[in-house]
Amino acid sequence: MIMLKRKLLALSAALLMFTSCAPEPVIINQEEYTEISLSWWGNDTRTEYTLAAVKEFEQIHPDIRVKCSYSEWSGYQTRYNIQMMSDTESDVMLINFPWLDKYSADGNGYYDIYELSEFFDLSQFSESELSFGIRNGKLNAVPIALNTQTVYYNKTIYDRFGLALPETWEDLFNAAEVIGDEVYPIAMPAKSAMFFITAYTEQQSGKTFMSEDGQLGFGREELGIMLDFYTELINGHVMPQVEYFDRNDIRNGTYAGTVAWLSDAENYMGPAREDGNEIAVGSYTGCTDGVKGWYTKPATLYAVSAKTEHPEEAALLLDFLLNSDEISELQGIEKGIPLSRSSRDYLEQHDMLKGLHYDAFQVMSANIDSMALIQPFMENTDMLDAFQEACNAVLYGKAATGEKAAELYEQFNVILNG
Repeated sequence: MIMLKRKLLALSAALLMFTSCAPEPVIINQEEYTEISLSWWGNDTRTEYTLAAVKEFEQIHPDIRVKCSYSEWSGYQTRYNIQMMSDTESDVMLINFPWLDKYSADGNGYYDIYELSEFFDLSQFSESELSFGIRNGKLNAVPIALNTQTVYYNKTIYDRFGLALPETWEDLFNAAEVIGDEVYPIAMPAKSAMFFITAYTEQQSGKTFMSEDGQLGFGREELGIMLDFYTELINGHVMPQVEYFDRNDIRNGTYAGTVAWLSDAENYMGPAREDGNEIAVGSYTGCTDGVKGWYTKPATLYAVSAKTEHPEEAALLLDFLLNSDEISELQGIEKGIPLSRSSRDYLEQHDMLKGLHYDAFQVMSANIDSMALIQPFMENTDMLDAFQEACNAVLYGKAATGEKAAELYEQFNVILNG
């Protein structure tokens, strides 16, 4: 046993001598970098090109690593609410326009990008474009593109019935009489129907849905007009009830037109065009002399976290995602026609500004100066649900228009001020 211990001690001494004589270890190519995070929502296509863009950004900035977080819309929105409450949001994030008022009414909910102008090229955007993201004098977010509800028609169907594309409300009702019961002149989901009917009511009444101070501009009378007009549209076979709207019926020819966001042009009308139909962007219904009752808003925006520990690196990523040639090539017009001048110039030089989406953008651009800004309440889910329930109550004779309009007026004010 003693002999074994001596052998072990000798072995240990030899190993110690060998170790002490070895050269000092040399660390080769040690990397030091700053990690920031980026989050977005969208389909697989958006995720693929955004991940590709991040890789290119990291090659340009090898001292920065980007941790990505992404999901479909519903999952993103739920997680985002929790992150903003717990101060765990990403350094750079894709946000929805109503979130500015929800999380940063005083301008302090997001980083003031004006303070990062050394790293983010603000000159690529006009002051009016940047104004969408300003709260209390602070630039909380930068809009990627603008969006509006847009009218699209299957011109092939209208030509088959010898009809010109509708421009007025009367044109739609006349088209319904000519086309008959097989095809609807137009169809749309619930939110689009709300905006569509709001445009009609503003044109008829001369009032606006909401006042400039954010209060309800429509009274019981105007809400009654909205309820009655929905009933007229359904009973006149101009459009199906919004509950029965099916996007696939655009492709199969049951719907000869639709109203959808500009950013959804290809999603809604692309399949019908692929089948050989001629698709056209319609005029804003009822607006033969200036635009009245139609609204615009930023499609999506990028913001920087007010809690970020790396604002300069975040600003560099923000600039890359909005202004670089690399993102312009990868993203194209998937998020809308970019507001960034440098991005739009790149797309134009490479013949990438074309298609139905771009046609809709041009119609919007020609009318943008007279279009009002969508206020967040106009997309409030509770408000939309209350309106749809009231429409059906009047449509099915469960309540008189005046009674339901009065009830709806009270509901809207509770939702708006609650």
